[in-house]
Amino acid sequence: MSRALLVLEDGTVLEGAAYGAAGTAVGELVFITSMTGYQEIVTDPSFAGQVITFTQPMIGNYGVEEDASESTRPHARAIVVREGRNASPNGREGFSDWLARHGVVGIQGLDTRMLTRRLRDGGTVRAAVSNDGTPAAELLAIVRAEPEMAGQALAGGVSCTEPERLEAIGEERAHVAVLDYGVKSSIVRIIRESGARVTVFPWDATADDVMAVEPDGVLLGNGPGDPAALPDCTAEARELVSRVPVFGICLGHQLLGRALGLETFKLRFGHRGANHPVLEVDTGRVLVTAQNHGFAVRVPEDGGDLDTDFGPARVTYFSLYDGTVEGLELRDLPVGSMQFHPEASPGPHDAREALERFVAGIAEGRPVAQA
Repeated sequence: MSRALLVLEDGTVLEGAAYGAAGTAVGELVFITSMTGYQEIVTDPSFAGQVITFTQPMIGNYGVEEDASESTRPHARAIVVREGRNASPNGREGFSDWLARHGVVGIQGLDTRMLTRRLRDGGTVRAAVSNDGTPAAELLAIVRAEPEMAGQALAGGVSCTEPERLEAIGEERAHVAVLDYGVKSSIVRIIRESGARVTVFPWDATADDVMAVEPDGVLLGNGPGDPAALPDCTAEARELVSRVPVFGICLGHQLLGRALGLETFKLRFGHRGANHPVLEVDTGRVLVTAQNHGFAVRVPEDGGDLDTDFGPARVTYFSLYDGTVEGLELRDLPVGSMQFHPEASPGPHDAREALERFVAGIAEGRPVAQA
């Protein structure tokens, strides 16, 4: 195996072995705690601009299947693993070969537990992965020239460019418009399986563009980057709020929060994994959820009803890790959101019924946009 380097913005240099494609990649170094689903993770558009550290010590041990991808290509810039395998059982493609074919640089042989503890204690950092012989000093200069994630508008680089119309899977019950800021394919699939015809719109579609197709409801999808760097998307979401039922997921939740007049902020190291406990306020039930975000919506510390530009709102879900907001709902309008991923993929299906209930609610004319 050829030599590879991981260089952090503080000058730390770690040496390992090459995995995946040859080359150099730079981005925000984050960690994810999912034990499976490496293919779905790397192809999730929300990882655009990031270098992923997998806490699971062995990655690549069951190969790759094309129909498991969450988009048409990988979006992570690079990956860091303790032990990288290239297994190809039952005719599947090996993960390292697949990464190489798609140009995703990797490094293996590092102490990923140490890296994870470092990110948890000090927060995410910019980093470079290189296995093409680029000197460490040159890599450090590249890393320090890379923009911070805060302030980056990345949705335009991962969204579709033209509207796409998809039929319901089974009997059609409703029509849902999806704003694609980097939406995962499994979200769209579950909406269709729930009986909705779907029109997927590019990230920069206007509210008038969306309303022109007469949807029964609108889903603001997930995606990468800083919601504060997308003021036009916030403005268009604001225009939709009083016109149609709206449901936001992840970045869509953050944009909806900003559309309601709330603020967002960057988390120290983010929430990424398939084992995050979330409290459902109405029932007291604890959901084990899949998450992938580095920003959150800020609400007053005293809790209770929130005073938004569209009337009173409430928090519907809280993170049991750090108390951050995991769901919002307007009291007087059919508008709600989830910070976590109800579709999981990978992850537990505790919250999957949220998408099904959204479709059922708009199909039956009930003013419900929240699970």
